[in-house]
Amino acid sequence: MSLFGLGRNQRTFRPKKSAPSGSKGAQLRKHIDATLGSGNLREAVKLPTGEDLNEWLAVNTVDFFNQVNLLFGTLTEFCTEEHCQTMTAGPKYEYRWADGEKIKKPIEVSAPKYVELLMDWIEGQLDNESIFPQRLGAPFPPNFKDVVKTIFKRLFRVYAHIYHTHFQKIVSLKEEAHLNTCFKHFILFTCEFGLIERKELAPLQELIDSIIVPY
Repeated sequence: MSLFGLGRNQRTFRPKKSAPSGSKGAQLRKHIDATLGSGNLREAVKLPTGEDLNEWLAVNTVDFFNQVNLLFGTLTEFCTEEHCQTMTAGPKYEYRWADGEKIKKPIEVSAPKYVELLMDWIEGQLDNESIFPQRLGAPFPPNFKDVVKTIFKRLFRVYAHIYHTHFQKIVSLKEEAHLNTCFKHFILFTCEFGLIERKELAPLQELIDSIIVPY
């Protein structure tokens, strides 16, 4: 099964989100494509000279949402209510869902349900023009980076679950190189802009250290 092919549960897989159009989104998108094409992920995550930090965070947040969405979409027939009854990252870490709005007290749900709720929540943030403005010159809210931090913290949990629970399946699909590259890009960006607290990274700390240390 190809990572870009069939086998995705259509309810879980979502149409690819576009970068904010009214901003410098398209221009920054070309910059990302060019720098990623060079193969140097450390350079690819850096804020381009003269560009606005919030614009850069916005475009990349959409990209990382799309990446995780696509990665998890390949696992929906394996990550099921029966097989993954709770959202875990190894034996020490369990995640419970709360969005602070509809669900204020964290609840235990299966891993696929957790990811569905998580992706719905992120999509709601991305579609909210008061948070991710589409119009040229529209301001970002004062708490924009805090919203981005929450999005990244939650996307990380999907990676943590995939690595701890489904990595052997990823290997059998011959997609581990793609998963590792996506995660490396995600972690380098996260560390460049301080988007996730160290304690939240604990489930994959050993893997992260192998990515970050070789500077």
